[in-house]
Amino acid sequence: MEERLQKYLARCGIGSRRRCEEYIQDGLVSVDGQVVRELGTKIDPDKQEIFFWGKKVSAQDQVLTTVMLNKPAGYVTTSHDQFGRPNVTQLIDIPGVRLYPVGRLDYQTSGLLILTNDGDLTYRLTHPAHQIPKVYEALIAGEITSEEIRRLEKGVVLDDGFKTSPSEVRLVSMRGGNSRIEITIHEGKNHQVRRMAKAVGHPVLRLKRIQEGELRLGTLKEGEYRVLTEKEIRQLQEAGRKIK
Repeated sequence: MEERLQKYLARCGIGSRRRCEEYIQDGLVSVDGQVVRELGTKIDPDKQEIFFWGKKVSAQDQVLTTVMLNKPAGYVTTSHDQFGRPNVTQLIDIPGVRLYPVGRLDYQTSGLLILTNDGDLTYRLTHPAHQIPKVYEALIAGEITSEEIRRLEKGVVLDDGFKTSPSEVRLVSMRGGNSRIEITIHEGKNHQVRRMAKAVGHPVLRLKRIQEGELRLGTLKEGEYRVLTEKEIRQLQEAGRKIK
């Protein structure tokens, strides 16, 4: 039975449909030995061989697995890095299972990162119509004022003219002339927290994601991961079902 190539790739756990569309446009997907770049291409997985990054992919007999990783700084979350930097997937060792990051966490940022081979879950969690709250702990340069916190909470204009949605900000402590804050955002713009802090004059020195939806990083050590419980996966699925 035919289906769209990006939908099949998502079903194989490669990533969200949007991300799979990017992979197709970047020439990373081939069908029967031929690179396919056209979105909307239909394939029959029962009769054709589909490859991603040179490796054959299949949705058959796939064991759905979702883990939470405490990502260290210095790792990338993209499938390909032109500089050959370490990839978060190298930290996951589950025999016979290939996982992909849900969304991105930039190179210098540490903390909570979900990886899965469940394409439907990835699609729900990264769909632009639904914004799951994400909580970050940031060490920022300088002593932030109450007025600057209010500006962050109301939304600030980033360097590209985009105005952020309202956020929740809590001052944790001030020490050595710098400030530690906890900030909750509901969007996923590139380097958003860093750009927000810069917009109010306080560049980020260290950044760590500590919560996504109801899922908390807790005591998981940096560089370690654990498989999510059925209850945690259901909570993530319920959050994804709130898409309008």
